[in-house]
Amino acid sequence: MVFVDFTGLKVKDLSALRKKLAAAAGEFKVAKKTLIGIALRENNIDIDAKKFNGELAVVFGGTDEIRTIKEIYKFTESSQKLKILGGYFENRFLDADSMIELAKLPSRDELLARLIGGIASPISGFANVLQGNIKGLLYVLIKAKA
Repeated sequence: MVFVDFTGLKVKDLSALRKKLAAAAGEFKVAKKTLIGIALRENNIDIDAKKFNGELAVVFGGTDEIRTIKEIYKFTESSQKLKILGGYFENRFLDADSMIELAKLPSRDELLARLIGGIASPISGFANVLQGNIKGLLYVLIKAKA
């Protein structure tokens, strides 16, 4: 869950953000701070919604919470009107800077690709070295025949 301030954001921009979040299986909900506070208390989340300045909206992540955070962060880079205020991630409150750090992390697929590349790199290097010896041997044999 990410808390954002959308003061001054145009309806057109807000609609575009909602479409991007929907593609990432996220939801952008606007409500009064009092209602958000009640909903948080009912779900045993100890965050005072009234401490946030500006117009408050809550963005809920879908199956991939990090992807939702990344979409919001990308939007904040293009639009100075939307500000990340903080978030609730893995059963604890994180400030805006921590949420931005999460948004900057590589995706799960990217990390897996890096891991597999790191594991496969020595093997492919070894295969290339062995191939080089065979190529050298073939080159010597071809030169000797000629």
